[in-house]
Amino acid sequence: MNRRQALIKKMAKRTKARENKKEKPNAGAAKDRYISKAERAKLEAEALAGEAQLTDTSSNEMDADVAADTGN
Repeated sequence: MNRRQALIKKMAKRTKARENKKEKPNAGAAKDRYISKAERAKLEAEALAGEAQLTDTSSNEMDADVAADTGN
C-alpha cells in the first residue's frame, strides 16, 4: 500500500509540474484597483465641475448665437 501511495504522489507531482508549465487563459478581466471613498468623492466633484463648465460654455455660445441672429 505504501509503495502504491508513493507512486500516486509522484505521478500527481509530475502532472502538476506539467500543468504549471502550460499558459492558462484569463477567465475574466483583471480587477480594477480599489478606489477609496475620498477618491470617489473627488472624482465625482471633478466630474460635476466638468459638466458645469461644459454647460457654462455651451450657454455662452448659445447667447452669442442669439445675439448674432438678432443683429441680422
